[in-house]
Amino acid sequence: MKLEELARLVIETADRVGVDFMAVGAIAAGTYGIPRSTRDVDLLVSVAVPGNIERLIDSLSPEIEFDPQIVFDTATWGRRHVGQCKGIPPLKVELFETFDDPFVNSEFARRREVFIPMLKRSTWLPTAEDVVVQKLRWGRSKDLDDARDVLAVQGPETLDMDYIRGWCQQHGTTERLQNALDQIPPLD
Repeated sequence: MKLEELARLVIETADRVGVDFMAVGAIAAGTYGIPRSTRDVDLLVSVAVPGNIERLIDSLSPEIEFDPQIVFDTATWGRRHVGQCKGIPPLKVELFETFDDPFVNSEFARRREVFIPMLKRSTWLPTAEDVVVQKLRWGRSKDLDDARDVLAVQGPETLDMDYIRGWCQQHGTTERLQNALDQIPPLD
């Protein structure tokens, strides 16, 4: 199974089951920035309705085997459920739970339906601004690259930079934001 097929399967299953979600990670960053290689499909799933995650996992179980252990993710500060596609190559699915965090709540409330060329369909994504804020917050090398790429492709002049700066100030990531902006090559 190809990553695109797995992503479509996971997203279509979430839609069918009626779970509120949005695609995050490389899918979201690549839609707004520069697509990069990845071996996983990441979704942020609302836990406002009890049993959402369990229904989604059960519906995906014919194709994806989920680890029964729930992982606390130190990069995202949330709980995640990790599954592996039963096919070859072994691709991963990570379902992150929403949790009581002002930014996560804002990001999820602002999600929008966007057409994703790689998937040949629309799905729920965070806004470009929220991708930048979250990637800067996580701060791993690939996340900082993703944040810079979204800023470069979308252009700071088209993004709500006051919104981005406000969250970066709250998260203590203003220096990371400035570094990302400084790395954007000038347009000639």
